[in-house]
Amino acid sequence: MKATLLVIGKTDDSFIAEGINKFMLRINRYMSFDVEVIPDLRNSRNLTEQIQKEKEGELILKKIQSGDILVLLDENGQQFSSVAFSEWLNTQLVSGQKRLVFVIGGPYGFSQAVYQKASYKISLSKMTFSHQLVRLIFVEQFYRVHTILKGEPYHHQ
Repeated sequence: MKATLLVIGKTDDSFIAEGINKFMLRINRYMSFDVEVIPDLRNSRNLTEQIQKEKEGELILKKIQSGDILVLLDENGQQFSSVAFSEWLNTQLVSGQKRLVFVIGGPYGFSQAVYQKASYKISLSKMTFSHQLVRLIFVEQFYRVHTILKGEPYHHQ
């Protein structure tokens, strides 16, 4: 199985980009993993929140392939401990699907069309983080769950 993290807009802060790259290299020891960037919408200041969500949603859905498991990182999603997330991931890994796609939406969230296509919604915390920081938090957790599955010492219980 391959995994992709789909994000809206490039990572602006160099320290966040460095951290993401560090964990991407580590994750790729366990499975094929990449980050795919959908460029920010042009003239988004002239768009309503709803129109912006719909346009971003169209771009997200163009990246989804038949048979993908679409997972939205959403504040209203299911919350996991790291161990429970590793168990969830293990279930996905043995599902026979080819690709697991995690999506961090734009500043206003996801369109209804994206919600309807999603297989899962996961929340990383009840707290609110910037979309930039969520990228780093997610890739660190994704690395962590792999080390848990392999019984490696990165995660301490």
